[in-house]
This record gives sequence, structure tokens and C-alpha cells, in this order.
Amino acid sequence: MTTPPHDTHPAVPYGTPDAPRIAVRGEAHLEVDPEIARIGITVASRGKDRRTALDDLTRRNTTALDLIKTYGEAVERLETGSFSITPELKEHGRGERIHAYHGRVHVTAELTDFTALGELTTRLADLELARVDGPWWALRPDSPAHRQARQQAVKEAVQRAKEYAEALGTTLAALVELADIGAENTQPYPPAPGARMRSMAYGAAAEDTAAPLDLEPQRQHVYAAVNARFTMTPPRL
Repeated sequence: MTTPPHDTHPAVPYGTPDAPRIAVRGEAHLEVDPEIARIGITVASRGKDRRTALDDLTRRNTTALDLIKTYGEAVERLETGSFSITPELKEHGRGERIHAYHGRVHVTAELTDFTALGELTTRLADLELARVDGPWWALRPDSPAHRQARQQAVKEAVQRAKEYAEALGTTLAALVELADIGAENTQPYPPAPGARMRSMAYGAAAEDTAAPLDLEPQRQHVYAAVNARFTMTPPRL
């Protein structure tokens, strides 16, 4: 029994007179409202000895976390990032003489209720030796906006190919290839300069509660692109 010879001729990567090909690119640009907002909270402490700095930092961190948790479902995610206790050496004098200890804890909160965002941000900035950075607006990875952009990019590719075929007095015959170049949220974290708000940094607690900040959500830009190849009925040139 002999094995039949394999076809050594590769597939033709281009069209033929009997099956001309059209290669097009479809793109979509959408502008949509954000779905989440992230803020970064840093609480600090300073003490003459390590234990005092650590105790103050623990207390202030607990106060900040308890405040954030009072907002319930408005806070979708709460994470503690970095923690540090750093000795500060005296500038003058011999030996490694410690002048003070500095403590810091960084926390990230992700909110879906933008009405509560302004109030929470203001109240956090009012805490003792607290710093608030943000907000950073974003879409969820599984946001419907990404699917909508991809579908719109495909439709644009088909429409563009049809227009080319019509210019030749013919029609599309079949789809040969659809290459997903990818759809990406052009609002990464953190955003570009100017898209970021910073509230009171390391401010002492105010005597009266400050008015909530009025924060306007930043519109998000979603982009998608595909490459598509079609065959068309041979035109009569």
C-alpha cells in the first residue's frame, strides 16, 4: 500500500482572476461613561520611637478602613497595598542616631457609586495625616462597551469591502479571513496627566466636616480594529 503524495502547493495568499480578493481594515471609536472609579488613600504617622509610630499608624489605618466600609455596596473592592515603617536618621552627629520613625500604609478603593465618591473622598482627606489620590476612571474588563466596539469594527470592515466591490461593479462572494487586532480601553490606570484629581495631602483633621467634592466622571474612549479579507465576483473591467 502506497501513501498518496501530499499536495506540496501552499494555499495562494492572494486573489486570482477567478476569485479576486479585497483586504480591508475596520475600526471603531466609542466614547462611553465610566463604570468604576479608583482612589488611593495613604495614611501616615511619625513618632520619636518605633512603637509610637506603629500604634498611631495602626489606629489611623483602622479609622480609614472603617470609614470606607460604611459605604457598603458603593465600594466594590478594597485592598491594602504597601506598608512601611522607616527610621529617620539625624543629619548631624556621629553614628546611626535615629531622630524619628515614619509610617505609611497605602489603600486602594474601587467604587461604582459616583455620588458617594465625592463625599467619601472629602471625608478621607479630612482624616489626620491622610492623603487621597485620584479618582482614576475606568471600564470593567468585561464591559459591554468592548463588545460593542468590536462588533462595530467588523461591520465597518464589511461595509468598506462592499463599497470597494461596488466601485468595481460587482459584489462580495465570501469572507476569507477575519483577524482580530484587539479592542483596548485607551483609559489605562493610571490615566494621562490632567485626568487625575488630588485632594488634601497629609492634612490635619478639620474642625468641621468639609463639603463633598463635586466630581464629574471622565468619559472613556474604547477602540477596536480588525483586518478582513473577502473574495468577490470577478468584475468586468
